[in-house]
Amino acid sequence: FSVFGSASGFDSLEECFEELTPRVTAIETGLSSDPAMNWRIGELDRLAIISNSDAHSAPKLGREANVFNTELGYKTITDAMRGKKKELEYTIEFYPEEGKYHLDGHRDCQTRMEPRETKAKNFLCPKCGKKVTVGVLHRVEDLANHPQGRKPEGARPFKSIIPLSEIISEVEGVGTASKKVQAAYMGVLQKLGNEFHILLDASEEHIKEAGGECLAEAIVRMREGKVHIEGGYDGEYGKVHVWDDKEKKGASSQRKLL
Repeated sequence: FSVFGSASGFDSLEECFEELTPRVTAIETGLSSDPAMNWRIGELDRLAIISNSDAHSAPKLGREANVFNTELGYKTITDAMRGKKKELEYTIEFYPEEGKYHLDGHRDCQTRMEPRETKAKNFLCPKCGKKVTVGVLHRVEDLANHPQGRKPEGARPFKSIIPLSEIISEVEGVGTASKKVQAAYMGVLQKLGNEFHILLDASEEHIKEAGGECLAEAIVRMREGKVHIEGGYDGEYGKVHVWDDKEKKGASSQRKLL
């Protein structure tokens, strides 16, 4: 459970850590929030905002990550995470809407709600009348003392990504676990290198040569933030797409033509 969790957390760091609060130097965002959401809470300004990945299975490693420019060692890495040290350069993030608890909602009724709607409905599911699970966005709204879009001085940048297998899955129109997607995934890795390089740094031309025009276009759209999102809620992952339904039809036609 997170330090600011709606059911089990606290409303401030001091409420949680008391006299040890000054010793806290970094805070982790979780999959359902990103630095921009945390920048709305002023007491976090002095902290390094980091993003870690759970490690329960190999394909999930590195879904979120921290980019260091330092020696590989415990002391150098922990020193880099103290306050505004520049050796921690930026973080790599999921789109927070893809997290399982970004929005409010009730999974049994497939009800997804924005915080304003939740408050208007008195925290009750409009379908069954039971209490909804409050998401991370709602907690940010409750705790925020700054407006949306605010960026503290010296805040580190971040880059939002969609896992490469999910992008290939959308391009091919089949599931991420399919042989077609896995073969395409491994093929692109062998030609271009690791996944972060492909998603963040590889040129559009090189991606086109290795994986086709549609994959190159999809990755460029992801880098530019031109995505379509259905937020996650109550334990259900959200869905991030690089094309909407109309664009998907066009992309499908293009694939057939190519």
